[in-house]
Amino acid sequence: MMLLRSFVIAFSMWSAIPMPQVEWDRDGMKYALCAFPFIGLAAGGAVWLWLFLCGGLGLTRLLAAAGAALLPVAVSGGIHLDGFCDASDAIASRQGPEKKLEIMKDPRAGAFGVMAVCGYLLLSCALWDALLAGKDPRVIGAVCLGFLLSRALSGFAVAVFPLAKESGLAHTFATGAEKRVVAILDGHLAFFAAAGMVALAPLPGLAAAAGAALAFLWYLLVCRGFGGTTGDLAGWFLTVCEGAILAGAVVGQAIM
Repeated sequence: MMLLRSFVIAFSMWSAIPMPQVEWDRDGMKYALCAFPFIGLAAGGAVWLWLFLCGGLGLTRLLAAAGAALLPVAVSGGIHLDGFCDASDAIASRQGPEKKLEIMKDPRAGAFGVMAVCGYLLLSCALWDALLAGKDPRVIGAVCLGFLLSRALSGFAVAVFPLAKESGLAHTFATGAEKRVVAILDGHLAFFAAAGMVALAPLPGLAAAAGAALAFLWYLLVCRGFGGTTGDLAGWFLTVCEGAILAGAVVGQAIM
């Protein structure tokens, strides 16, 4: 019952999928970050189903690519893209940690954040179009599995990285989590997701997993400039990681 409550809390917090109301008590919060990666399965499944329907209905490749770029945002309710926008503003400011945190706290979207979101969505659509040109369902499946990998790495980071401030969503879930269990489970999920990607499409899957690893290293460096991680930075990483996975798969497919 406690694990089920953790899943409901995770899906209620980090997705737009309707969930029953449950009490957000301490026991339920302990393992919410363990359930977080499974939202990636829902996002990946939604993308796979969309692309399958597009193929069956004979829709254009560009329309299929646009849907694949937007569906993960719809499944998440835009929460990670919102963090990506705020964090992009703060990173582009080139200020000190305190000023960066202040910029992220501002509810208004800055110019750099808007440009980053528009650029990301355009690039994501273009990459999906390039991936679909290969017409290889194994590569598409590997990228869809990448939505699990990105969230497993994100949950792992929230459990083990220092926190930049003593408030916010990351602080709430990190302090309420059974951190050792979260780190072990999310770490294993990340490993098996990456292994599954390589098994499905060896070269593109390996390139996609390498993209995720590089994004994680970048995340670590970015967090040092903030004094730790935050909810917005976690959203920034997840967005960058999914873009890196997609780009890696496209590169791997091109040289396969």
